[in-house]
Amino acid sequence: MNLLSREDYEQMLAQTRDQRMSWWRDARFGMFVHFGLYSVIGRHEWVMSMEGFDKEEYEKWADRFCPKEGCCEEWARLAKAAGMKYMVLTTRHHEGFSLWDSKANPYNSMNYGAHRDIVKEFVEACRKEGLRIGFYTSLMDWHHPDGAICATDLAARRRFLSYIEALNTELLTNYGKIDILWYDVPNPMNTAEEWDSLARNQRLRALQPDIIINDRSMLPEDFGTPEGEIRVMERDWEACMTFNDISWGYLDADQADVYAYNAPRILRMLCTCARNGGNLLLNIGPAPDGSVPKDAIRPLEEVGEWLQKNGEAVYGPLLKNPLGASWFRGGNGISGITYEKDRKAVYLWNWITPPEGDMFLAGFDAPAASVTELATGRALPFENLPDGRIHLMGLQKAQGPVPVPVYKVVFKRPYTKYQPFAKYPQIYF
Repeated sequence: MNLLSREDYEQMLAQTRDQRMSWWRDARFGMFVHFGLYSVIGRHEWVMSMEGFDKEEYEKWADRFCPKEGCCEEWARLAKAAGMKYMVLTTRHHEGFSLWDSKANPYNSMNYGAHRDIVKEFVEACRKEGLRIGFYTSLMDWHHPDGAICATDLAARRRFLSYIEALNTELLTNYGKIDILWYDVPNPMNTAEEWDSLARNQRLRALQPDIIINDRSMLPEDFGTPEGEIRVMERDWEACMTFNDISWGYLDADQADVYAYNAPRILRMLCTCARNGGNLLLNIGPAPDGSVPKDAIRPLEEVGEWLQKNGEAVYGPLLKNPLGASWFRGGNGISGITYEKDRKAVYLWNWITPPEGDMFLAGFDAPAASVTELATGRALPFENLPDGRIHLMGLQKAQGPVPVPVYKVVFKRPYTKYQPFAKYPQIYF
């Protein structure tokens, strides 16, 4: 194929990005799945490196990698129940073990342990539940003999780059339409030129013209991926978060439970992402047999139940925060906020319901026409004050395990300004 220059390649991506990214921008919420030999060990996904295993010692875990039949269906059912719209699986983490029937890498789940193509099962499970499909692929590989020396040995680099492309060619050829290619850790080399990312990504895109690719092959591609934090970016972005902030892979659930997110904390992350034009990719680390850790099940189910009633405040084309990437979260001190795209309404996520049942919304240059509770449709009494504030009354604490009511404030006309601190000009952003 004729390869484009970097400038022409990025121009081509810009011309097609809105069409390719449309579903992703509406999705808001996805499931990351970290699964591999490290799951069997159960200490950390970097255990091979951090605990100093040599390759031969670590390889012994491969025959113990025996996930149960149907585990991928279990993940996908939970993702759908949680209101997630896509999934990303670690097809091969840094340990170098591939979860598919790879001809390029014999160190795989077909030749060891399970003797099954886990990627194939994952793809089938996603399609069964109507979820978009993402493949995580590491550039770093501790098992491959050229993985460490490719930075300084040019012959090794040629072999290693050929290996990396062969792996990803298999992934994007053998499983039908794939939606996301999710690169990770471009070590030990430091530039896109050393990784040959411009040429490789063009060839891979030719296999899957609608695919979207993240920014971890040293090129900007389609979206940014802040990790372990929700960092607002000007471009499309996705915050990838662990479930316990200790390990991406499996940990003993009885001990990890005290560190795990509950449903309201997940909703706070989701609100921040949706408000600022980003997505939340929330990770689970399945147990050695592939089952979902119990500390993740109920919080995700509760989030899904909440989203069934309040999803309007999350999904679809919302307006990116009109205040920009400021420290102020919008709403007021006890409420988060997301913004309807046409500036005709906002959604207040009430983290704390005032005991007296009323509060104020300030800063919008349009009066309210109606205020309703999304989950129940209940109309809320309110008044538009002469100073521009909206006085909300009759607030009630939501019932159930996730007491986070959302109030939709519809304006009489689209607002053109949002200046929550207009009375106090010494506060600025």
